[in-house]
Amino acid sequence: QVQLVESGGGLVQPGASLRLSCTTSGFTFSDATINWARQAPRKGLEWVSTISSDGTTFYSPSVKGRFTISRDNAKATVYLQMDSLAPEDTAVYYCRRGPSRGQGTQVTVSS
Repeated sequence: QVQLVESGGGLVQPGASLRLSCTTSGFTFSDATINWARQAPRKGLEWVSTISSDGTTFYSPSVKGRFTISRDNAKATVYLQMDSLAPEDTAVYYCRRGPSRGQGTQVTVSS
């Protein structure tokens, strides 16, 4: 079955960086478009970034220029490099493929 497992979250100070990973199985990864989304406390799910099967990338205006999405087809893994983190980036981050998503990884940005 389709599985997506996020990792790499943590507690960091403003201005720091984190790299999230989404390791997948159960489908043909190289053909898949993968999305990152996040949910902040008491808020709805917010789309963050997308990478298509050909490597084309898309970003929400709120993260463009600070976050970088990439993929490693050999490892069936998508990464989200997050730089210049700010308190408003605090959320649970999920990777998604179609209707499937992982359990999420918590990112907390606080001084």
